[in-house]
Amino acid sequence: QVQLVESGGGSVQAGGSLTLSCTASGYRYSSMYMGWFRQAPVKEREGVAAIYTGGGSTYYADSVKGRFTISQDNAKNTVYLRMNSLQAEDSAMYYCAADKKWFAAWDQTDAYNYWGQGTQVTVSS
Repeated sequence: QVQLVESGGGSVQAGGSLTLSCTASGYRYSSMYMGWFRQAPVKEREGVAAIYTGGGSTYYADSVKGRFTISQDNAKNTVYLRMNSLQAEDSAMYYCAADKKWFAAWDQTDAYNYWGQGTQVTVSS
């Protein structure tokens, strides 16, 4: 059973930065498709960024391109989301997701079967 544990959330002022981490365990695949999603109150969960750990291909939502960077450390089974120039609208619960392949488009929740518990990001303006 794949387990994902997120960390790194917190409170920051607008214009600040945070780095989220997602550490995976319990999987048997040499590579994984991993994504970061976020969900603000009364809004749907939306895909933010994704990475294929086997080749390093990355994908971003238009709203975060140029500000967020997804990266990996295979030795630590960890994927990171570096978030710069944070804005109030980036405030949300951030979730890590993973699977052996994408079952839908990378930014759709149906693409993943494994999810972490989430880490809260709050940006004050």
